Amino acid sequence: MKRSPPDPKAQAKRAALNALRKARRMADKAGVELSDWEGEFLGSVEQRVKAYGRAFGDPEKGAPGQALSVLQAVKLKEIAVKAQGKDKGRDRGKDKPRRFGRRRRPEVDEA
Repeated sequence: MKRSPPDPKAQAKRAALNALRKARRMADKAGVELSDWEGEFLGSVEQRVKAYGRAFGDPEKGAPGQALSVLQAVKLKEIAVKAQGKDKGRDRGKDKPRRFGRRRRPEVDEA
């Protein structure tokens, strides 16, 4: 008796719903206050995934078979990091200068 392979769309839907619920649970457990926008974002995305199987309509905004668009996934990761209490914002690494391009070699005098 062979089992049919799992439906990738259903897997993506379950994974997205689990990630949304996990982010909200982590924020509640850690006592982190999400902004009104973040709470509304989690709620609306969860409703759309439950209703339609995905949270975005434009196929150019995400990969086929995925439940969240690329930007929704990024925002969800940001909320999850904030809920973990690791929210450093965008000031990570401000103490180090950025280097673009190749490093210059120190000039050596051959005299």
